[in-house]
Amino acid sequence: MKAEYKPKLLIVEDDEGLQAQLKWAYDDFDVVIVGDRDSAIAALRAEEPAVVTLDLGLPPDPDGTSEGFAVLDAIMALKPDTKVIVASGHGARESALSAIERGAYDFYQKPVDIEQLGLIVRRAFNLHQIEAENRALAARAADGNRVLGRIITAAPEMVKVARTIERVANTNVSVMLLGASGTGKELLARGLHDASDRRDGAFVAINCAAIPENLLESELFGHEKGAFTGAVKTTEGKIEQASGGTLFLDEVGDIPLPLQVKLLRFIQERTIERIGGRKAINVDTRIVCATHQDLERMIGEGTFREDLFYRLAEVVVKVPSLAERPGDATLLAKAFLKRFAEEMNPAVTGFTPDALAAIDGWPWQGNVRELENRVKRAVIMADGKLVSADDLDMIGSGEDTSVLNLKAAREAADRRVIRHALARSEGNISSTAKLLGISRPTLYDLLKQYDLSA
Repeated sequence: MKAEYKPKLLIVEDDEGLQAQLKWAYDDFDVVIVGDRDSAIAALRAEEPAVVTLDLGLPPDPDGTSEGFAVLDAIMALKPDTKVIVASGHGARESALSAIERGAYDFYQKPVDIEQLGLIVRRAFNLHQIEAENRALAARAADGNRVLGRIITAAPEMVKVARTIERVANTNVSVMLLGASGTGKELLARGLHDASDRRDGAFVAINCAAIPENLLESELFGHEKGAFTGAVKTTEGKIEQASGGTLFLDEVGDIPLPLQVKLLRFIQERTIERIGGRKAINVDTRIVCATHQDLERMIGEGTFREDLFYRLAEVVVKVPSLAERPGDATLLAKAFLKRFAEEMNPAVTGFTPDALAAIDGWPWQGNVRELENRVKRAVIMADGKLVSADDLDMIGSGEDTSVLNLKAAREAADRRVIRHALARSEGNISSTAKLLGISRPTLYDLLKQYDLSA
């Protein structure tokens, strides 16, 4: 017969009489009892209890709180989703409040009222279970919102970009990604490479604006030993390194004109010559490039070759800014928070409502890069479990007054608000309807009317 599952409760208490009293009071839990800091941390690692009751007065400081706070800090660092309930003696309310500030879930007064403590413990278990279910739902929602394997989006504008890239991935056409800085052009280029039949080859990226003009030719085409001062050995260029794979040329508009001629010849002939070399080298490299500059204007000014442009731009993909992808800022912020919290501040578990509202309303002129940087900084600076708008350093944003037609403005506003609500509620229809203050049938009608999907 299968044993009945019982949730684990860790009791950290050095009083043997109270240990026995607490153990038999919770026969519906799998109770583990320890009496000192080292045993508590070992039990936390081994048993991973959802709830811990913690007496702050532990040996060798039974009359103080130093050991108890050390245990609490260790629990919050190792497993911050644990619900810790601390014991507070008479006159020790300040210690209990300090424990709450350090991450404890609740406190109970000594001498112990078993019934009252039982209610607190059961409530903590229920909350822990609900939070675990919410995290699982959020993870499934994030996976459901991934395109090209890496990119998180629920915006039709970005999904359309991903579908275009998927369609051209297995061809050998050159792809040009146009979009503002920080919109994720390199991530899209990697997604194109991973979706192509070149995925087993190398993906090589080079930022043409970050390399001095006199070094860029060597970086792209390589050089032979002795070709110039300092060339102590023969070195392959990025084009050669990416043979059989994909070369991503970021900020292609910054390539100087003389080098544009050499790049054009490579694209036409599929051969290169290293600097100082006389031998043509065959390469099978696919070119994907990106820029935030207006190349057609540069062609008119004579700073970018028209023939190179048409070789590089066989397929042009315009990448929308983050502000043009309603709802995506919230989805991305949650993904960034999860990643940075695991790396730098495990106590942080989410955003406050005012932070989510600020993220929704911010113009994001720096796009995804700005969002990532703000969330990273906020996770580091956050004092509590939730990141606030203050932590994000967001004060407010301006209104969009470009739409003058009332009907179009109402429709745009409806779409934007519905998509924000869907993003905040992880696509849950009931939660979205509650956020919007409408019924589920009304929400379904609006989704159908505006061709939106949960």
